[in-house]
Amino acid sequence: MSLVRPMRISFGTLTDRDVLLVRAQTENGTEGWGECVAFSAPVYSPEYVQGCREVIERFFAPAILGRGEIRAEEVSGLLEGFLGHQMAKATIETALLDAQLKENGQSFGSYFGATRSEVDCGVSVGIASSIDRLLEEVSLYVAEGYRRIKLKIEPGWDVDPVAAVRSAWPMIPLQVDANQAYALSDTEHLVRLDRFDLLLIEQPLNEHDLLGHAELAKRMQTPVCLDETITSLADARQAVALGAAEIINIKPGRVGGYLESVRIHDFCKESGIPVWCGGMFETGIGRAANVALAALPGFILPGDTSGSSRYFHRDVTQPFVLEGGRLKVPQGPGIGVTVDLAFVEEITTEVWRIGAV
Repeated sequence: MSLVRPMRISFGTLTDRDVLLVRAQTENGTEGWGECVAFSAPVYSPEYVQGCREVIERFFAPAILGRGEIRAEEVSGLLEGFLGHQMAKATIETALLDAQLKENGQSFGSYFGATRSEVDCGVSVGIASSIDRLLEEVSLYVAEGYRRIKLKIEPGWDVDPVAAVRSAWPMIPLQVDANQAYALSDTEHLVRLDRFDLLLIEQPLNEHDLLGHAELAKRMQTPVCLDETITSLADARQAVALGAAEIINIKPGRVGGYLESVRIHDFCKESGIPVWCGGMFETGIGRAANVALAALPGFILPGDTSGSSRYFHRDVTQPFVLEGGRLKVPQGPGIGVTVDLAFVEEITTEVWRIGAV
């Protein structure tokens, strides 16, 4: 599936995206959809598209189909004997939850406990070829009404580009994302970012370095936010207890699904830890569910829930369109959007069926 423009992120340049979709069908014939957010290569997490397909086909689907009709709430328990593969597990859970809620006539937002009908949207800006090009790109997003700008940073591309964006837009909510690019020895350099009044610095150190993040949080004024580190509620509890996470980015695929995402949200809300919803270049299927999640009361920071046109020439659902810097929470049953089956069929390169579907 093609992206609107080449995107230089911390893992390279993206011009298209392999999308793995799972369609589940209940005994009553109701269909549900789940989108796997893994990349084509294991660069953000150990998971990748073909690996997710294989583990679903060989292990997860047989374990679930062998139990007959089950509820989405049972998926994590049925699959807990298989280690890891959170994104693959999330895909199955989401497809079953979509079908289940459609049969009940309930939306994702209602089921999760959403308290808003629309959510503030931020945008993630990749590493540009120059500061001038960065300012040009950010100006487009500001004009579109995005309510928060996130800049990707890495050694050699941090203080100067952040300074340029902050100078051009002194009042706009601004944060940075390092995708594990730094070490604790870079602390003095990272402290230079404090003067830019950032909302947060996201995942500055290796995902396994909880103690390093705790130490960095003591030495920076800018709040430290964890992303890749948090793959479960247990991870969130540990990070908060150690003082390694002052803010948490919740990505449903990364933590094993939307039900675990809600549990992390509830814990963080009780603990006074702000959360926001991260993005993984989702199509309208994943974006619809993310927007519903981001409408929960603990999501007090704008997420990476950009409009469809930020990424795709054409989406697999009706496009999500930014209005006043916000996206509306789908109100229909399940994920609340209609999948364009003809377009999905047009761009599909391979189909495999498991069970009676």
